[in-house]
Amino acid sequence: MSFSESDLWEHLNDPRDKQPNAKWLGEVYSLALTKELREAIAAQLGLLAQEGWSTLKSLSKKFGSQPELIHAAGMCHQKEARDWLLKLLEEQQEVNIVVLKALACWGASIPNNLLSKILNQPALDIRLAGLELLSFKAHQLSDNDLLKLTKTLLDDFRDPIVINTIKILQRRDGVAICHVLHSIVQEGSEATAQSAIMALGSIGTMISHGKLIKLGQQLPPGKRLNLVNKQLQHQYRFL
Repeated sequence: MSFSESDLWEHLNDPRDKQPNAKWLGEVYSLALTKELREAIAAQLGLLAQEGWSTLKSLSKKFGSQPELIHAAGMCHQKEARDWLLKLLEEQQEVNIVVLKALACWGASIPNNLLSKILNQPALDIRLAGLELLSFKAHQLSDNDLLKLTKTLLDDFRDPIVINTIKILQRRDGVAICHVLHSIVQEGSEATAQSAIMALGSIGTMISHGKLIKLGQQLPPGKRLNLVNKQLQHQYRFL
């Protein structure tokens, strides 16, 4: 039985209908449908967990790795779907942002060498998506490994990349991490320097406190020095 697109939309959006089953969704999915409708069908499959993944797997074999099928694979939270997405990522010559976003919640499962490949891509959206993955992986890494992975990011001229990297680093309190943040305050842009000062303040250890004191002695008058002094005033435990 064939359905018009208006019939499919009505069936998908009718609150009186039960959630469509995976078999039916797989049968009505077609590349001849509009992009929006294909996305809606795939999203419904993504909500059906194991049952949805079985259908998504069949559809990807039949129609190829379509963006909406990749996105839905991430939604279904199945280990087999994760492995399929990782395989896609490894096989692609150019990193696909759709695959990265689908893998977002599985960042901890991504091997270091693959994560390094992602973070070293020059595109802004790829690096930001890679940082989201790293945020799930960071707790498994040593300070040195984390700094190796993020070195290129900290040297990036784009503030959003450096600032998002700082947000990950500030969860740690090691000497090397505090030293890197200290350097950013001195050498970074106004926005990244302010983020690094706030990070040192949030770490709240003797080491980070010492870095703030040193910065208070080194920085010339201005916004950075004012923010350092404000952070020092909030370090009650060291007063």
